[in-house]
Amino acid sequence: MTPSPAGEDERPAEEEAPRRRRPGRNLAAAVVVGVLMGAVVIASLFIVKAVFLALVVVAVGVAVIELSRALQPAGVGLPLIPLLAGVVGMLVGAYVGQTPALVGALGLTTLVVCVGRLPGGREGFVRDVTAGVFVALYVPFLASFAMLMLRQEDGPFRVVLFVAVTVASDVGGYVAGVLFGRHRLAPSISPGKTWEGVAGSTVFCLAVGVAGVMILLHGTWWAGLILGIAATVTATLGDLVESMLKRDIGIKDMGSLLPGHGGVMDRLDSLLPTALVSWLVLSLLVPVVT
Repeated sequence: MTPSPAGEDERPAEEEAPRRRRPGRNLAAAVVVGVLMGAVVIASLFIVKAVFLALVVVAVGVAVIELSRALQPAGVGLPLIPLLAGVVGMLVGAYVGQTPALVGALGLTTLVVCVGRLPGGREGFVRDVTAGVFVALYVPFLASFAMLMLRQEDGPFRVVLFVAVTVASDVGGYVAGVLFGRHRLAPSISPGKTWEGVAGSTVFCLAVGVAGVMILLHGTWWAGLILGIAATVTATLGDLVESMLKRDIGIKDMGSLLPGHGGVMDRLDSLLPTALVSWLVLSLLVPVVT
């Protein structure tokens, strides 16, 4: 390698972490679609809870269909009908019958996924059933924790807070990554993510978590702090998990339904694991406001 004028070896451009991360999507379209989705979610939460439940059922069902189509080129055949029935069973069960109904619906979905694959023969049976159970756990089961929060008397505020900390993680990571991003977090999984972006996610999440818990739920500042830390971790890891999944099957987006965002599954990647930890943190640390 030829030495640089300063006497240091030059590194290939691909080995250097970018100082600034350029947006890879239509930012204007992403913002407009994001604002519209937020308005619909908030309106449904505070007008009729059942409308929000229906919207989540549709969104999660579409996400499962996107996953099914994405996995087909890899030779994975998901038992789609049992999984869609599981979407309805888990989400509605969590809202109506809470935790026992959710666990029962998950168990039944697992059983039906296994039995429903039997007519397909033994070739690929373990692969398809394993993928089906993974999807059932990863998408509708995790999404159902939002329904458990919604079921509470102050449920709409809990759901708003859970969504807000997730969005704060995404926005904080994006802003800090664009302005200061230099050190890559996981270059083999998601080259655009940086440690500076994680720091931005943390700051935004902590601020929104503390303010949201104190203002919306009349909880303590330290409960908001714990929620913010937990949301930073799960939102970041959720994004990395989906990035790894997409890299494994060789696609950029799970779909194209949402301009500037990709598919529905591309928007749920951070929300799904954060729903679980938000429910857990808020259930343990923040009493229900009556």
